[in-house]
Amino acid sequence: MTEELSVQTPAEPAPEMPSFAPRAAGAPALSVRALLESGVHFGHQTKRWNPKMRPYIYGARNGTHIIDLDQTAKLFTRAYDFITEAVARGGNVLFVGTKRQAQDIVREESLRAGMYFVNNRWLGGTLTNFRTIKQGLDRLRALERMAEDGTHEQLPKKEVIKLEKERTRLEKYLGGLKNMGGLPHVMFVVDPSMEKIAVHEARKLNIPVVGITDTNCDPDQVDIVIPGNDDAIRAIKLICSRVADACLEGAERRKDVLAGRGDEGPVESVQAPRAPRGPEPSIYRGRPRGGPGGGGGGGTHR
Repeated sequence: MTEELSVQTPAEPAPEMPSFAPRAAGAPALSVRALLESGVHFGHQTKRWNPKMRPYIYGARNGTHIIDLDQTAKLFTRAYDFITEAVARGGNVLFVGTKRQAQDIVREESLRAGMYFVNNRWLGGTLTNFRTIKQGLDRLRALERMAEDGTHEQLPKKEVIKLEKERTRLEKYLGGLKNMGGLPHVMFVVDPSMEKIAVHEARKLNIPVVGITDTNCDPDQVDIVIPGNDDAIRAIKLICSRVADACLEGAERRKDVLAGRGDEGPVESVQAPRAPRGPEPSIYRGRPRGGPGGGGGGGTHR
């Protein structure tokens, strides 16, 4: 039977995102209080749930599943450490979030972290056919050079308009990958259920996937599950900003390592860690809690 909770709706306005600072050893990457204030605990309507998310659900309130934030905090800390370590070893992270609520946040936070992003429609083969995608990136850079070096001034107006349309389209879909020279070492996804093609390509290439996984998602498709609300802007902002912080912390550690190592080798020679796959994903996932059921009517529905 579902446990009814009395959970207060997050108050407005949203709390300001903290500026980047390295996490103290042993400290959680996100507190339960910060998660609660940003509404990370609100899942979907109980009738829309994926039973595989049962271990991460605390109960229900007014027909809406409530996510267990104790687990979210622990699992996010694990994700934070994993991403930090990957970047510290020379890896890079691809942020993916194409839903309207996530688009601006994914772009802003990935750029702040010095990483890459896809925030519009995922083009099939972005990873599995990266050689072709790279040709598109080369074309985008060429078009940008033409716009900057005065080439447009020597072309007919109709030709310039045509080139600008092509550049705009390439920028929309590939702009976030412009400086990505090869496959990412980690993929961070907002709502894996919406980014199924991206997740499938990453899994096919054995690229670890870290994802904000709501109560309607299939956690088996994600290597490191972050149980949480993947629809609310404040929730997405909080988690994405901390993922960006993990990237920045890893980059700082990378600088320190290279400074101490001298000319020992290029960044590309260092392999980022890989999340294990197989029948025992529990090392990345929280312990089961009691199974949820239906809830009462009314309340917050998504």
